[in-house]
Amino acid sequence: MDARRHCFPTPQLAAAGCARHVGSLIEETFAEQSRATLAVSGGNTPKLLFAHRAGSSLPWDRVHVFWVDERAVPPADPRSNYRVAEESLIHPARIPERNVHRIHGEWTPDLAARRYANELREFFGLSEGEMPVFDVILCGMGSDAHTASLFPGEPAILDRERIAAAVRVTKLPQSRITLLPGPLLAARHLVFLVTGADKAEAVRAVFQEPPDPLKRPAQLVRDRRTAWFLDDAAASLLE
Repeated sequence: MDARRHCFPTPQLAAAGCARHVGSLIEETFAEQSRATLAVSGGNTPKLLFAHRAGSSLPWDRVHVFWVDERAVPPADPRSNYRVAEESLIHPARIPERNVHRIHGEWTPDLAARRYANELREFFGLSEGEMPVFDVILCGMGSDAHTASLFPGEPAILDRERIAAAVRVTKLPQSRITLLPGPLLAARHLVFLVTGADKAEAVRAVFQEPPDPLKRPAQLVRDRRTAWFLDDAAASLLE
């Protein structure tokens, strides 16, 4: 596995370290081009990182923000991944509205997935069969080793052709829209922020068990270069 692991005593320190890393990657991108693309995940963990990044001196007006996944809810819903990012990052960092490319969770999931894929094709100027290449994708991971909204047993884990899809998370139950493996694997930089003792077994399995992405979806990226930021609790079972 070509992955770099960075461990910190607390979730807050892990988030701060991750934020510094993401910031440096964006700054490196600006040394090569006039804009940067950042795709962010949902859940509670990113809130820690957003708090650090929103106050940085990055030229946020040149950063375009996308989403790795979204719940099938309106943007004002407390469960909305967009709402979390809007409150914790987009508004505090004063990211222009034109740079915000949200998934329309209030639409039917299939329609929202198609519209999001089409927006990505247009933004990145993609030809048929090409994948968007994000400068930075920030992922989290669940206690079941899911990442994005690719949960264990989800057939879309094997899909390398499409950009995004609607999925049904049966154990919640809940519909979501998610990027598929193609864009995750194509990213210039892939970063994971994972904290909490409830993630320890999943972290151990992703790093130390034989690859089985259908069982442990985060293993999708185990053969490509990634940066993992963990707190000690999440890393506690690693050898």
